Amino acid sequence: MTGDLIVQRPEGLYCPPGDFYIDPWRRVERAVITHAHADHARPGHAHYLATAVSEGLLRARLGQGITLQGLAYGEAVEHNGVRISLHPAGHVLGSAQVRIEHGGQVWVASGDYRTTPSGALPDRTCTPFEPVRCDVFITESTFGLPVYRWRPDGEIFAGINAWWAANADAGRASVLVCYSLGKAQRLLAHLDAGIGPIVCHGAVEPINRGYRAAGVNLPETLMVSEVPDKALLRRALVLCPGSALGSPWIRRFGDFSDAFASGWMQVRGQRRRGGHDRGFVLSDHADWPGLLQAIGGTGAERVIVTHGQVPVLVRYLQEQGLQAEAFETEYGDEHETRAETGAEAAVETPVGGAA
Repeated sequence: MTGDLIVQRPEGLYCPPGDFYIDPWRRVERAVITHAHADHARPGHAHYLATAVSEGLLRARLGQGITLQGLAYGEAVEHNGVRISLHPAGHVLGSAQVRIEHGGQVWVASGDYRTTPSGALPDRTCTPFEPVRCDVFITESTFGLPVYRWRPDGEIFAGINAWWAANADAGRASVLVCYSLGKAQRLLAHLDAGIGPIVCHGAVEPINRGYRAAGVNLPETLMVSEVPDKALLRRALVLCPGSALGSPWIRRFGDFSDAFASGWMQVRGQRRRGGHDRGFVLSDHADWPGLLQAIGGTGAERVIVTHGQVPVLVRYLQEQGLQAEAFETEYGDEHETRAETGAEAAVETPVGGAA
């Protein structure tokens, strides 16, 4: 009988017949990468396999000299008799689910993903999630609690633009804290650039360039040093990581109102602890209905949960008659939070610098 196609090892999720890892957190010979966030794409692996569209982001974050093979969505390669293909995850630019097939079994490791509810605004910054039929589905559960149910995107973006416009009319900058990779670009795609200039921190602007190089249409953005008239900063919308709020960089904007765009803002206690003026509930992960929709769409009878609200989702799936269990991993939103608030993000990167 064929064994499991993916197992846990200290280095990460390992495919024994293929002799490769998926999003490993320790250095390995061969790594298949789902997307470029820091908790899934680590430096130091000998060989990388990822989507071709994510190559620019991965090289910017991991080094231009990495050995990387890029695949189109749906394109398959075979390694040690294992068929590998990458399929859209809807999380960030180039994000993918990894489908592996061997010995009559099909497993899918989803990485992080976001489903698109019916009637939602199209995401112009990445390819929408596509369910992939499989025997075993490995899923995240970052927002795996019934309380997490996202409101329509149109309402959220309208609220952000209204907040910005009100601040601009009052002569006050609007500082919006968000992840540099993915969240910032999704926001940019829906901001009303007619309100005022859009200024991006040095941790954000290089990622914007990576998105534009991949063909994603974003409005004009400036580094603070590129704003021709400093009076315009009083009407600016500023995108930055959280670490920037405590840095000398932020003082350039004088009086400002700040907000945080995150799925965690769904819970009032998170908004209070963050100390921000506003919280906008916007996530690049699936909410509770989205997780269940994605799992159901695979047709899998066995589901393995990797990170987030693991016990809750496992128990719920077991109650629905599925074979559900958990893998212990080092993935999770908190890892990306630390990456976004590290010392390297506190200094504005010059134009042309690395992310």
